[in-house]
Formats: sequence, structure tokens, C-alpha cells
Amino acid sequence: MSSAGEGLSRPLPEQVRSHVVELAAQVLGTMPPATVPQPLRGIARFDPRKRARLGSAPIAAQLENDKKFRELVAETLQAAWPELVESLAEGTIPPAAEPVLVAAAAYLTRPPGWPEMVELARADLEESAAQDGRHVEAVGRLKEQLAAQRQSAKEEVDRVREQLRAARSENADLRRKLHDARERSRAAEQRMLDLETNASEAVARAASASGTAETEVRRLKERLAEAERQIEASRRAAREGRSVEDARIRVLMDALEDAAKGLRKELALPTTISRPADYVTAVSPGSPSVRAVPARALADDDPQLLDQLLAIPNLHLIVDGYNVTKTGYPSLTLADQRTRLLTGLGGLAVQARVEITCVFDGAELDGPVQVSAPRGVRVVFSAPGQIADDLIRQLVRAEPAGRAIAVVSSDREVAESVRRMGARPVPSMLLHKRLGRA
Repeated sequence: MSSAGEGLSRPLPEQVRSHVVELAAQVLGTMPPATVPQPLRGIARFDPRKRARLGSAPIAAQLENDKKFRELVAETLQAAWPELVESLAEGTIPPAAEPVLVAAAAYLTRPPGWPEMVELARADLEESAAQDGRHVEAVGRLKEQLAAQRQSAKEEVDRVREQLRAARSENADLRRKLHDARERSRAAEQRMLDLETNASEAVARAASASGTAETEVRRLKERLAEAERQIEASRRAAREGRSVEDARIRVLMDALEDAAKGLRKELALPTTISRPADYVTAVSPGSPSVRAVPARALADDDPQLLDQLLAIPNLHLIVDGYNVTKTGYPSLTLADQRTRLLTGLGGLAVQARVEITCVFDGAELDGPVQVSAPRGVRVVFSAPGQIADDLIRQLVRAEPAGRAIAVVSSDREVAESVRRMGARPVPSMLLHKRLGRA
């Protein structure tokens, strides 16, 4: 809660605060318009799903300062949990009661000793959170060990497979060489047999007519030399023919390239292509209302997700601007939030070389605001009457089917809708970690 309640030394625990605000938001929706407290009349008109989220601070302040409104909410709680409220009124905390519900009931009904009841619930919640943290750390360590073992096993399998491929390739080469050697050996043996037969016949003929044999030998040698010359001439002609064909292909390619350049110049065709996101309607930036602050970031235990997505070729990264800034640095002014986020996205665009579009909520703009977009980052504001969530969905729908799209937002409705359209949602906290590491 933004300020400590009467009798409390510290603010309410976050879980208790959220539960109290959620219950008050439900009661606010059932109250007649005339009975709604003046500071909450605008919030009472919100959609029931966003009433507690967007109006948490005013509702909490009204509960703290308006006793009548707090008692009205306490009556609703008492109707739902009469045994718990009765036990607290008697100064007894039921052993099986949830700490959050006990603290909420004590805060709203204000029985005797209620601050001590809230502090006891706070201690139980802190102990539970500590146990959850230790469990998450243990699970994280086990996951890291498992990932390391899987990576080691994968590397070993890859190494063995590479050795096996090399051995198979070497074996195939050896078999081919052995086959060629056997073929040459058989051919040599056959030639040797032929030569031996010819030699025997030549010796027989030489015995009767040595002169005729010598003439025949010279004729055979001349034919052999002529055959070798013809073979060499054929090889030379083949080489020259290939050179001529290569030259012809190069000349043809140069002609086609010159023709294409001339045609592009004659038709005045554009040299660049706009991206689908450039055609999505947007308005000039303005000064959004603080009531348009998006939901808080959701927990995620996979910090490497964004790095893996940024490695995908031709990725389009769409950032829910105020959702990210309210998660990382909500204490800054809206102008400083935009400047800090866009500066980080500019560095990310240079490093990752991906298309980045940053969307800000402009549904309640009061006037133009100057925004300097870094190189490689497209900045768009939603049109009047349109929220940033709808503009993000419009950007996703504009992309062609099959393109890799990542949407950075911790709004559950946005995440589920873009996931159904084929995009990958990414929690805002992962982008903060990535920008901080850069």
C-alpha cells in the first residue's frame, strides 16, 4: 500500500494489498453511481478486468482514508468468510487460514490487535517466499547441470558422428582406390598377355622374315605415336571449348545485368522496399495519461529466450513501450522513460541487426511530443481512441505468414492474442536484462 495504515509500522504486504484492492474493485462495481466516492467514480467506469489493475493506487488510498468505504468492503468480506471474521473479532487466528486472507480481513474489519495479526501474516508470507526462492534456486541449479550434461553429451555424440563420417569417407576412398588399382592391374596383365602373344608371333615371323617384322614394328610405333597425338589434340580442343563457353556465358551475364540496370533506370523503379510495419496507421506522439499504465511484468525462468530469438534471421521485434518502462523504471517521468528505452533499443538494433518497432499508448494524447527515434528503431503511437495493445496486434497481423515476430510485453491479454497469431511473446523483464547486459 502506498502508505502505512493506522497502527501499522510498515506498509501492507504486496499480496495482502493486491487482495484488498481486488475485493474493493469488485465492491466498487456493485455500488450505485451516486454512492461511489468522488475519487473513484472515474475508476468505477473501467472494465472489470482492468479496474483493480489501473486504479490500484486510488482504491488503496480511499480504503485508507474513507472509513465508510472500508467498512462497506469489510461487509462483503464478512459475508464471504463469516467464521474467519468472527474468530478475528475474538482475537483468535484460525490455524488453517491463509495468511493473505487473515491479513486482509484484519485490515478491513480492524478487530482488537489487528496490526499484530497483519505482522504475523507478513512473517508467514516472508517465510513462504524465502522457501519458494530456495526451491527456485535449487531447480535452477539442477536445470543448469542438466543442460551442461546434455550439451556435453551432444558434443560427444557430434564428435563421434564426425569421426564415423570421416572413417566412412576414408573407407570409401580406399575402396575406390583399391578398385581402380585392381582394374589397372587386370588391364596391365591383359596388355602383358597381348604383348607376349604378339611378341611370340613376331619372333616366329622374324625367324622367317626379320625385315618384315621390323617394318611392322615401325608401323605400329608410328600408329601409337599418332594415336597419342590425336588424344592430346582432343584434350586441348576440349579445354579450349570450355574456355569459349565460359567466355560466352560471362558476356551474356554482363549483357543481362546492363539491360536490367537500363530498364530499372528507364522505368524509374525504386531501389528500396518498405516493410509491412511502415504501412500501419499511427499518430504523432503526445503526452499519454498515467491511467494508461500497462500491467506489471510476469515472472519467467528462461533468461536466454530473448538471445535465442534475436539470433533468428529477419526477426521483427515489437516492444510494448510503456509496459516495458513501467516494469523497469516507473519512477521516471514519461518523457524520461521513453528516452531511456529508445536509447537502449537503438544500441540493441545495432548489435542484433533486427527490425525493431516500439509502440506507445497514445489513446489519451493531449498534444504533440517530440520523440527522436534512434537509427534502426521505428516509433509509433496508437491513434486517438485506440490503445497500444490493439496497435501491436495490427502490426503482427500486417506481417507475412511465416515471418519470425517477437512481442515484448508482460500484459497477459497481449501475450495470449499475439501467440495465437503466430508471434512469440517475451516478458518485459527479459528485455531489461538484455539492455542492462549490453
